[in-house]
Amino acid sequence: MVRVTTEVQWSELQRDPKGVAALADRGDVRVRRRDGVPLLLVREDSATSSAEGALTAARALRNALVHLSVEEAVDALTEEFPWADLLPEADRRRFTTDFVRAVQASAELGRWVVLAQVLVEWKATAAIHTDPALVDELARPLDADFGPVPAPDGS
Repeated sequence: MVRVTTEVQWSELQRDPKGVAALADRGDVRVRRRDGVPLLLVREDSATSSAEGALTAARALRNALVHLSVEEAVDALTEEFPWADLLPEADRRRFTTDFVRAVQASAELGRWVVLAQVLVEWKATAAIHTDPALVDELARPLDADFGPVPAPDGS
């Protein structure tokens, strides 16, 4: 059975909640709001099976990559993320390790923002390596003490 996403307006959800619930029994429902990001109404059994599937896939990926040589694992991820070729060899290895750990953590937490952040950071690192002058500038030692580091916001 293919599940499709149906779109309704917020007002329709308010006016006919049972009708929208019936739509959710057939597939996901995107609820459009004028003053905010759309909401996604998903049946709990569907969300649970998706989370379990993602966790299983993450564990299988981790296991598969562990059984590959480091070079094979790096090659596999570089095929999917060609920008990783711009990284120095040691960084490609670190990216592979970070990627596998982020997939596992994201699946365990059900929060894929962890993996998304790892990809954003490594892609930015790859972009830096396209500019040798910038790499040299960022790799040079600091000559001065810049004082205490302030605490992050919210701490």
